[in-house]
Amino acid sequence: MTTATEPGTLSAAQLLDLYEEMAVIRRTEKAIQDLFLAGFVKGTTHLAAGHEAVAVGASAALRDDDYVFATYRGHHHAIARGATPEECLAELMSRATGVCKAKGGSMHLTKAESHMLGSYAIIGAHLPMAAGAAWSAMLRGTEQVAVAFFGDGATNIGPFHEALNLAAVWKLPVIFVCENNLYMEYTPIASVTAVPNPAADRASAYGLTGEIIDGNDVQVVYDAVLQAARRARAGEGPSVIEARTYRHYGHSRTDPAKYRPEEEVAEWMARDPLTLARDRLTALGVAGEEIDRVDSRARQLVSEAVDAAKAAPEADPAEALTDVWADGSATWRT
Repeated sequence: MTTATEPGTLSAAQLLDLYEEMAVIRRTEKAIQDLFLAGFVKGTTHLAAGHEAVAVGASAALRDDDYVFATYRGHHHAIARGATPEECLAELMSRATGVCKAKGGSMHLTKAESHMLGSYAIIGAHLPMAAGAAWSAMLRGTEQVAVAFFGDGATNIGPFHEALNLAAVWKLPVIFVCENNLYMEYTPIASVTAVPNPAADRASAYGLTGEIIDGNDVQVVYDAVLQAARRARAGEGPSVIEARTYRHYGHSRTDPAKYRPEEEVAEWMARDPLTLARDRLTALGVAGEEIDRVDSRARQLVSEAVDAAKAAPEADPAEALTDVWADGSATWRT
């Protein structure tokens, strides 16, 4: 197990672009909260505010044709991989212009043309799928990489271990990124797991090195995923990265998160991913006024996205049976 502490490699301009992406995601998450409370979003939502650096830093280190799989807390991954705030908000509001035409909702955001191959509500189910996508890339010789993002709770699920084992045996070009926010729903992960670092400490069981990184620092995430992707493309097999982060809201929109100690919340809020990125930008000589302009652009973009999503037509019920999976019936299997 290693801990990544190497200095960053992003230029000020690159870091400013990533800051803007994180600001857009944060504004979108706040809009989702407000729309939910106002009755525009039905069902539940799982907000990713606080996790932005994981999605944005990792996505920046990947190629456009690399595959990404996420959990039901996946708004940030969808946007980082090319879905617009308007598409995501419209999806959550059951509008026809939603990224999945209102068939996915908050927990199943998918944009296949951007190689964002879905967010999944079944815990850990997508880890073997990412291994399969990596196997496909290896067989085709495309040097594509598959990345599976998952929560700390998924490390106690069978598919986590099955996917790591198979990926290690076949040296698949897959990166397993654990977004460890310390809680599996409402339960502290430390209270139900035998090792301190639920993903990284288990990697060695499969002959892999587990890396622990600061998941709130977009520069650190970028560096770690970039190196893991380079190893995967070179045929050196899978990587396990445990990104320590923290969600700003409860598990879902019905959860006030009162089980979290106040001092713990305060400590993590002081390490907000946007604050850390802003501090890095200032250290690189970027003026505060320039960063403020980026914040204003993000605010305007999301405000316009909210208005557009509200104005969009309701989803057509006739679309419900389009674009669904078909296996060709039993004919081809006999």
